[in-house]
Amino acid sequence: MRVRLFAVLLGMVFAGVAVAAPPAPAVPLPYVEGTDYFLIDPPQRSGVDGKVEVTEVFSYGCPACNFAYPYFEKIRKGLPANAVMTYVPASFKPNEAWPMFQRAYLAAQALGIADKAHTAMFDAIWKDKTLSIMNPDGRTIKSPLPTIEDAAKFYAKFGVKAEDFVATANSFAISTKMKQADAYVRATGVDATPTIVVAGKYRLNYQSAGGDWDKMGTLINYLVRKESVEQK
Repeated sequence: MRVRLFAVLLGMVFAGVAVAAPPAPAVPLPYVEGTDYFLIDPPQRSGVDGKVEVTEVFSYGCPACNFAYPYFEKIRKGLPANAVMTYVPASFKPNEAWPMFQRAYLAAQALGIADKAHTAMFDAIWKDKTLSIMNPDGRTIKSPLPTIEDAAKFYAKFGVKAEDFVATANSFAISTKMKQADAYVRATGVDATPTIVVAGKYRLNYQSAGGDWDKMGTLINYLVRKESVEQK
């Protein structure tokens, strides 16, 4: 009887030990908020219904954006089916025609030719130099800088008359969109280009992604999945 009672008590002791055992360590997250990406507070509303918006804040006048463009194209093509890449033009540098390029992009977007002219616009500035902002020495800024009329001649190759492009670019609607773009840049805390904003909630760039384009693409897809789960 005493042996049986001892066995019962011993079982109770071990059961207590099992309950008191420390929990298993948490599985570490693959990316760290505040290091790999940054939370935007308050989040900015996405403009694409039913899709997770991956937004590049960029400028055609930005040499880093020109360099990054092929990598972002690869990232865009690798996005999940429920995500879409969009673009917000920044106007940080008036002395390098960024506001003009911002106006030109938004006008092209309104006219339905922004996407098909996107690569060619980078090339016109940085490759064939027809809209270059740099002098031939590659170190100093041109004077005068290219104008919206110069941009209109470029976009005429995509089926919009130059005069119609200029009229659209100088319209009240496009001036309003420029103000909205600037407000978006401020609200998301973007202070350099190119920068990516996912779902209006998360901000990252090449540096925060560890200077690795493949990691950046994986991080963007991770944040898209994170947002997709949170939306359910």
